[in-house]
Amino acid sequence: MTDTTEATTALAERRARAIYDLGPSTIYASRSDPRFSYCTYVPEHIGQPGARPMQLVVVVHGTGRAFVNYREAFSGFAKWNDCIVLCPLFPAGVRGDGNRDGFKHLVEADIRYDQILLDMVAEVGEKFGCDFSRFALFGYSGGGQFVNRFAMLHPEHLWAASIGAPGSVTLIDPQQGWWVGTQDFEARFGKPMNLDALRRVPVHMIAGKADIETWEITHKPGGKFFMPGANDAGRTRPERLETLRRSFEAAGVKVAFDLLDNVPHNGLACVGHVQDFFAKALHALRATVPSPA
Repeated sequence: MTDTTEATTALAERRARAIYDLGPSTIYASRSDPRFSYCTYVPEHIGQPGARPMQLVVVVHGTGRAFVNYREAFSGFAKWNDCIVLCPLFPAGVRGDGNRDGFKHLVEADIRYDQILLDMVAEVGEKFGCDFSRFALFGYSGGGQFVNRFAMLHPEHLWAASIGAPGSVTLIDPQQGWWVGTQDFEARFGKPMNLDALRRVPVHMIAGKADIETWEITHKPGGKFFMPGANDAGRTRPERLETLRRSFEAAGVKVAFDLLDNVPHNGLACVGHVQDFFAKALHALRATVPSPA
């Protein structure tokens, strides 16, 4: 290859990176399982001299799969706080059965959604030369269920977690079986719950006061996720989130709690409060890490 050809190739690679990887990215299939994909927002100043190391914020969609909308909603936060935003897509019916809910419980047949997300995080970290051994995680509605359970299972990977308006909650309760409680947690996931690590994670919970419809969240006998205690946390999402808060706090986990006036079931209406919470957690995180020379 001649010097001219090498220079042309390098220029093409830089242009492709600028178009498809920096700023709002194209959508990539996960290398570990191409049934799942993700998009990112990467500040264009990444890697410039004197820039702070990037941190990672992961945002998990709800049942509507509006993952690109959440990427756009977090792009300004990412740019001004030196963060990369990763938004996974867990498609409905990935096993051909139309199931919209598998990702919410972390496990669907032989699929481990928690591991798929960790693989995506590792992939993005390698791509941009970043240490993302810990990241912030936000999810709303079905994504809130995912964050609730992921934080219980992998607190060592998180520097902050925000749980938004989950329709069903898993309490820290060893007297009740999974998914209502954590009685069989270790047998199910192959690791015990690390409460000490969870207590070190800044945790945020958020919902709208007007989020009171129950048609989608009331479990009925014969339903896919019905089990004893399925509806005991409360009738509405705010009631269930309050029960989850009490469960976390009883286990020694501090929780910042937001109930927003005049807000129905609308994740994008909650994003500003989530970003405020993440900004505080990010400031505390960076205060413990030396700045680059």
